[in-house]
Amino acid sequence: MLETIEKQEEFARQTKEVNVVLNHLSKPEVQEALTVLVTNLPKLAEMTTLLTKTYDLAKQAAGDRVLVQDTLGAIMEVMKPIEENVKHYASAAIEARGRAEKDDSTIGLFGMLGLLKDPEFQRVLRFGQAYLNILGDRRKQE
Repeated sequence: MLETIEKQEEFARQTKEVNVVLNHLSKPEVQEALTVLVTNLPKLAEMTTLLTKTYDLAKQAAGDRVLVQDTLGAIMEVMKPIEENVKHYASAAIEARGRAEKDDSTIGLFGMLGLLKDPEFQRVLRFGQAYLNILGDRRKQE
């Protein structure tokens, strides 16, 4: 008898779950989504196959120590000049900050006019002008 009651409770629970699923399936948005899925099943199968092949290749490549070492070497080779440039500009900025903190002289009008003739200052001004021109051109294109 206890066994029969348990079977009836299990049947009632399963019936309730089926009703919940049927309620979801009766919604128009769910039916529309299912239609889209069924329509695109061939594409989804193709994508799944492609993703599986890509995964297998990536897994195989990750296990190949020589390939990993060569890839890391190539990345480091590309990054080395960038790292050197960053270090160069960072050290220049640190040194300039130190010099500026030690120097408490006032830069007057004639000092600023003299700066305008400095080749490095001219280069920075040309860069700034070109940069602003590019931003202006891009804004016009939008």
